[in-house]
Amino acid sequence: MKKICLTVVGIYILLLHAFAQTSNSVDTAYEPKPLKLDEINLVSSYYNQNGDHSAILGGIGNEHVVDLANGLELNFVGWDARKNKHTITAGLGFDHHTSASAAYVSKTGASKTGGTRVYPSFNWLVENENKGTSFGLGAYYSAEYNYHSLGLDASYSKKTNNNGQFDGKISAYFDQVKLIYPSELIPVSSTPTTSSGATYITTASGNTVLSGGGGYTDEKPKIPSAPRNTYDASLTFSQVINKRLQASVMLDLVSQSGYLGLPFHRVYFNDGTDHVENLPSLRYKIPIGIRLNYFAGDNLIIRAYYRYYFDQWGIQSHTIDLEVPVKITPFFSLSPFYRYYIQTAARYFAPYGMHTAADQYYTSNYALSALSSNFFGMGLRLSPPDGILKTHLSNIEVRYGHYLQTTDLLANIVSFAFQFK
Repeated sequence: MKKICLTVVGIYILLLHAFAQTSNSVDTAYEPKPLKLDEINLVSSYYNQNGDHSAILGGIGNEHVVDLANGLELNFVGWDARKNKHTITAGLGFDHHTSASAAYVSKTGASKTGGTRVYPSFNWLVENENKGTSFGLGAYYSAEYNYHSLGLDASYSKKTNNNGQFDGKISAYFDQVKLIYPSELIPVSSTPTTSSGATYITTASGNTVLSGGGGYTDEKPKIPSAPRNTYDASLTFSQVINKRLQASVMLDLVSQSGYLGLPFHRVYFNDGTDHVENLPSLRYKIPIGIRLNYFAGDNLIIRAYYRYYFDQWGIQSHTIDLEVPVKITPFFSLSPFYRYYIQTAARYFAPYGMHTAADQYYTSNYALSALSSNFFGMGLRLSPPDGILKTHLSNIEVRYGHYLQTTDLLANIVSFAFQFK
């Protein structure tokens, strides 16, 4: 983390120097404010789910997952000679998860069920408060055993003269998916063999197993990978309607191309044979949303959100979200929330044993099935003006949510957020 911070400091000093050198209309009475650590955010969460429609087993089987996530975010703020505010945010996240169904990437259930994901991020935002404009750049990286992703984005916002604001953002994600197949479906062309003719099978853990019943070996064949690219353009317009009501409208245009399935997702046909999930290599997504915030009084806010979504694969969905923060005291609030979601099935989905040899594309991943869900819970926020116990810990937020899906999937999540100033 020290290396990341020093890099951020160096980049920021160079940026301030560049602005100072190129400015021809600098207020000589104004002195730039150098980079300063303004805020530290720590987030930790625990997630637990259970279900019986594992995509790894073709739409049946244990979906038990446990995920522990932790994130650190450092915000640095400074002003250049033109009085532009610069905010640099460096983040680092770490997840560890276990998945019961992952054991059955190997037909014998011998695959490793745990894994980790690490995801650093970097963002730079420049705000001109006099003009009401801002410009930002971001870079993201995520790595786990079977998946690597690099993301880049650029954003711009402009405030209007009538208390409105336009926001635009473009993003691109370049992923590599390792082609880890179910043990019985590994392509012969990519399956190494020993001198005795035994076949090595790659498991989800990255080890190899002898198909003849042998144990693990340190010899690891190279696993090929396939690209997946995602491009997103989002537009948002926000408007203060009156003292009590604010509204915003959001539109996203998303394009995905490349390998859009996962090779260790099995699909069982009606003839009893199993196959690797096969999905089109192109997908367009268009979500449209509206958000309303109503300030019902000094102690009550009503936050409502609706989104309609459709894509090229035939899925249509509706999301309704409601959160009502209630201020119990000036420094303590409770936020009950509820979200309802419903979607149609992708045209390529069918349950276990229902696909036929005539199907060009096929999946038994229940995330692409027709379903509805309910997610509800409570948030708690403590934020005294002098800090908690008069320390730099400015606020603590705790949230609990319970999730129910009509596919019999259920989950619980608890998260903790700490902010230091």
